[in-house]
Amino acid sequence: MGFYENQMVMNPYFEGNTYTTLENYPRFLGDRLFLGSRWYFVMGYLAEIIRARSLALKKAYTRSAWSESSHRIFKLIEGCGGRFYIEGLDNLPPIKSPVVFISNHMSTLETFVFPCIIAPLMKVTFVVKESLVNHPLFGPVMRSTTPIVVKRKNPKEDFQKVLEKGKELLSDGVSIILFPQSTRMPEFNPALFNTLGIKLALAADVDIVPVAIKTDFWGNGNLLKDIGPINRNKPVHMSFGRSMKIRGNGKAEHKKITEYIIQHLRKWDGQLAVENETLK
Repeated sequence: MGFYENQMVMNPYFEGNTYTTLENYPRFLGDRLFLGSRWYFVMGYLAEIIRARSLALKKAYTRSAWSESSHRIFKLIEGCGGRFYIEGLDNLPPIKSPVVFISNHMSTLETFVFPCIIAPLMKVTFVVKESLVNHPLFGPVMRSTTPIVVKRKNPKEDFQKVLEKGKELLSDGVSIILFPQSTRMPEFNPALFNTLGIKLALAADVDIVPVAIKTDFWGNGNLLKDIGPINRNKPVHMSFGRSMKIRGNGKAEHKKITEYIIQHLRKWDGQLAVENETLK
């Protein structure tokens, strides 16, 4: 069975416009036994990756399997003290045609959690760096989701790859999740938020969906970026905006997306450092 052969028409994990983790959501016993360290969480998500890798090697990692795997990690985060506040969920079901999701990028968390929010409703994939698809552990899983792969060595070459492969996927009905910052950053810098998503949507004549996230619950590690610390005092915020059509050259829409992200980060954390706030 191919990755996109199983069609889903509703999200079995979320209903309504918002999702909020229950105030007294129980912590897993294993997490408590590890005295609040990151290691129960790390072991949990590595176990999920190994399970997904096994399915991928058997050509059985379908879109529904991806969604289920993502949701298990979602529940693992909650069971390890993570608290989700998600809004704009009702902006997703009305989407009937493929779109480009444009989001800021803060941690590994969003790449693991987005699939259970989006994939049950539509075909979707990511733009990812080449090292991920070649990784001995993550590689088979990433390759099975038919991502757009960039090398991060030649920006011009990467730009052409995203446009060419992106247009092909979008014409086949596959939405694309794109992080214009290209790498995970704990703070949002508009100057580093490029217009690649806008250009892809323009070239493919599809709508864009702004996404704002605050996912520093899961920090970036010093030695291994994906095995960073977790901070239970930092709630996980996500907001999905309404899809919008690009008019003209897309500058106005790029500004709207950047403002959308900044406004939500300010709302979620008034002390968050936002560099270069003046939009040009």
